[in-house]
Amino acid sequence: MTCSLKKELIEDTIAFHGHSCPGLTIGIRASELAIKKMDIQNAENPLCVTETDMCGVDAIQFLTGCSFGKGNLIHKDYGKSAFTFYDRDTHKGFRAVFNDFARKEQDRINRIKQLLEAELTVLFSVEEIEVPPVTPARILKSISCDSCNEMTMESRIRLFDGKNLCIPCFQNVEQKI
Repeated sequence: MTCSLKKELIEDTIAFHGHSCPGLTIGIRASELAIKKMDIQNAENPLCVTETDMCGVDAIQFLTGCSFGKGNLIHKDYGKSAFTFYDRDTHKGFRAVFNDFARKEQDRINRIKQLLEAELTVLFSVEEIEVPPVTPARILKSISCDSCNEMTMESRIRLFDGKNLCIPCFQNVEQKI
C-alpha cells in the first residue's frame, strides 16, 4: 500500500528537513505507522525513542510532535533504524525496526519511490510494548562549571579535584578519557 499521508503533508515534511532523501522517507513511514497504530500526533503524552540520528528523525519531529525540546524525543545512539513510540496515558506503544528490504543499486528517486510504495509490514518489524522505554524528563538544578563558568545541569556535572566541571571541561583535565 502506498503511503497514506497526504502529499502536501509529505511536502511540508521535506521542506522542514530541507531536502528529500531515503532517510527522511523512512522517518515519514515510521511516523505513518505511529499515526495508524496509536494516533500519536493527537496523544496528550506521546514519546518517541529513536536509536539513530539520521534524517528520518526530522520527519518524526514534524509529523508526530515529539521533539527534543519538549523532552519527548529521546536519542539513544545505537546506530539502528529503530523507533519506539509510546503513549504515556494509555501505557501502550511499539518498537519498529526498519527492515532494509530490497536494497539494490538504485538512484535516490527510485529508492524514495520504493519506500513510499511499500507495505508498512514489509518496511518494519514491530514489537508491542507496555512498559515505558524511558522515565519522564525531570527539571534539575543548574550548577556553574568552575572552569568555564557556564551553567550546567547538575546530572551532567563531574567532580574533579574538588571542582564542579561540565563534561567538556572534565574531558580536558581527565587523562583517561
